[in-house]
Amino acid sequence: MTVGIDASRAFLKRRTGIEEYSYQVIRHLRSVIPEGDHVVLYVRRKFAIRNSRFVMLSQEIDFDLPPNWEVRAIWAPRFWTQVGLSIEMLFRAPDVLFVPAHIVPVISPKRTIVTVHGLEYEMFPEAYSLWERLYMRFSIRFSVRAASRVIAVSENTKQDLMKLYRVPEEKISVIYEGKPSHDVRVTSHVRNTEYGIPNTKYFLFIGRLEERKNISRIIEAFGILKETYKIPHALVLAGKPGFGYGRIKNEIRETRYGIREMGYVSDEEKRSLLAMADVFLFPTIYEGFGLPVIEAQAAGIPVVTSNTSSLPEIAGDGAVFVDPLSAESIAAGIWSLVSDDGKRSAIIQKGLGNARRFSWQACAEEVAVLLRD
Repeated sequence: MTVGIDASRAFLKRRTGIEEYSYQVIRHLRSVIPEGDHVVLYVRRKFAIRNSRFVMLSQEIDFDLPPNWEVRAIWAPRFWTQVGLSIEMLFRAPDVLFVPAHIVPVISPKRTIVTVHGLEYEMFPEAYSLWERLYMRFSIRFSVRAASRVIAVSENTKQDLMKLYRVPEEKISVIYEGKPSHDVRVTSHVRNTEYGIPNTKYFLFIGRLEERKNISRIIEAFGILKETYKIPHALVLAGKPGFGYGRIKNEIRETRYGIREMGYVSDEEKRSLLAMADVFLFPTIYEGFGLPVIEAQAAGIPVVTSNTSSLPEIAGDGAVFVDPLSAESIAAGIWSLVSDDGKRSAIIQKGLGNARRFSWQACAEEVAVLLRD
């Protein structure tokens, strides 16, 4: 059979959560899709200027593809999925289409599988613009109705889909995301001075710097720890700006404590930052999965995360859980790891054990089963 995969989000230069999921699943599907099947990766084609001339460029794929795989570059002036990919589906539809980034084209095959990564915009609407909320609500509602199967990245996301969008339970399969295959704990360190990080211990957050990620309360909790316990730590925030960043930036400027913004960090930089962190902070308001928690656990870093949404399900017993709406609760959770070496060691060991539950290979294998179902 012919398997089509929307790879438009997989090969961006700066990948975040959904893009990383798309990249890793496609990468690992190479070893589990039978050689007798024909696989088509749909990528974006765009105009660019090279040597004062307009040229058409396709997204670059940084790993080898099996002989039975091909890349098909599609151009559209706007709305690539709903225009370009839909036209492709109209004239050359595959037997089954896999959409790993939650937006199904308006024209799609009868057998279409879509992955939904969470309904954050429904649970925390104030963290999104009106346009973003309306777009996400319309497109994901349409996607889960148009698709023949829906992949939820957690049991929590499955329950949200059933409750809010009335998706039948038998239509949803829960398939967890994976974790890094490399050993983060033995990666070479990047010198602190290269990032402008003080030569001291630090707490680390990795993710988009936006309201939904609860950055303001992380900063407030950090201030409580500085004032109450006089801790020597710095706070490091790594990630691209998101919705509400302006207010977050002002809060960073106004604090008198050591807070460092890293901006977007590469995989190598992220591994090094994790390897040197004292505590990983992820007390976000809502997560469909929470991949950074697993990455930190796999790195042997103790985690403080929220007691809401999918995070208790994903973090297992390998984290300290806090109320994300209380800076005092966040501060208390961090302090429990800083002040108690026994608890810290226990959380690290439990985190390492929990991270072993997750594998991109296992994720791809479960996706491949659905493709042939």
